[in-house]
Amino acid sequence: MAARTQVRKVKNMSGQRAVRKRVGIDRGFLATVIMLVVIGLIMLFSASYPDASYREGDGLKYIKSQAIFAALGFIGMFVMSKIDYRLYKKLLKPIMLVIFALLGIVLLMPAQQGARRWIPLPFLTVQPSEFAKLAVIMYCAAVFADAKEKMKDLRYLFKHGLVVAAVLGLLLLEPHFSVCLIICSVVAVMLLVGGFPPRLFWGVVIVAVPIVVAVAFGADYRADRLTAYWNPFDPAIYKTTGWQIAQSLYAIGSGGLFGLGFGNSRQKYMYVSEPHNDTIFAIVCEELGMVGAFVIIALFCFLIWRGIKIAMDAPDSFGALLVTGIMTLVGVQVFLNIAVVTKLIPATGIPLPFFSAGGTALITLMAEMGIVLNVSTHKRQSVSIR
Repeated sequence: MAARTQVRKVKNMSGQRAVRKRVGIDRGFLATVIMLVVIGLIMLFSASYPDASYREGDGLKYIKSQAIFAALGFIGMFVMSKIDYRLYKKLLKPIMLVIFALLGIVLLMPAQQGARRWIPLPFLTVQPSEFAKLAVIMYCAAVFADAKEKMKDLRYLFKHGLVVAAVLGLLLLEPHFSVCLIICSVVAVMLLVGGFPPRLFWGVVIVAVPIVVAVAFGADYRADRLTAYWNPFDPAIYKTTGWQIAQSLYAIGSGGLFGLGFGNSRQKYMYVSEPHNDTIFAIVCEELGMVGAFVIIALFCFLIWRGIKIAMDAPDSFGALLVTGIMTLVGVQVFLNIAVVTKLIPATGIPLPFFSAGGTALITLMAEMGIVLNVSTHKRQSVSIR
């Protein structure tokens, strides 16, 4: 598809003229998204078949639903790539009101697996926390873009920080600590990119870390995960809290350099917990080996690099911060998921983008990719016009 170029002249702060270009979407970014979705579906089929056959009586249960969600995701990505990203800034208040309403409604739902995180609908189970992540990114992008001169004003940041804190508070009530951790990480990066003074930033980090640790140890199940992290092979906890970590490590070790071959995983047969979800990367390592795992990691790295380039070429601060937040979100989730599976950090429930089963997560992720693609169609170029 040939790229169309529209040029608009605007003044920048230096008195020069800035040429804003309207160009085609970033094809490298789009191609990488498509590859990750396709590979993710293939690996989900392999990883989920035994577990789905045993628990659901249909080995294709997860892949069939995920394929539908992927199709809806591509539609959502296409639609979002056509909507001018600056519209979200104008609709920020309604967006945040909807998010608060959804986070309130989900607390009234029946508990599943000890948490209230889902709203059941006839054809889809909605997880509001996925929408909350994107909404917080939009909110922070708008606040930081409009007030670069106020980034040193702690009172200003505190006022808007209360909104983010309210979202985090509702998420903790579900409880969904891992999403809170992700949101805090994303906001921290956006603060630095937005111009928050590094000295003040590290001061905030010093205050925040003890709070995060206190919350982490505040629930028994999170404390148990930390205990299991130190020695998952301890006979006292091996068959309980240590099981997931231990079996993931067995799967990774069994794969070796080139893997056992697609479909040949042994650990997915009722050993690795939820092979279709949080621990799917362990099955990837077992079947595709270190080489296959590094190829997938390289695809994620390329996607994030292209996203960073799109942010750097964005025509305004809002677009740059919006893309920065989205790509940080993807990067943090990929890192935390792989770090949990490989025992770099204690276990926490974080899915692997494009790979783990989950309708709301995949559709929202694809919509976020559509937003990045829309920003990529706008390019800023400063020139001197005589």
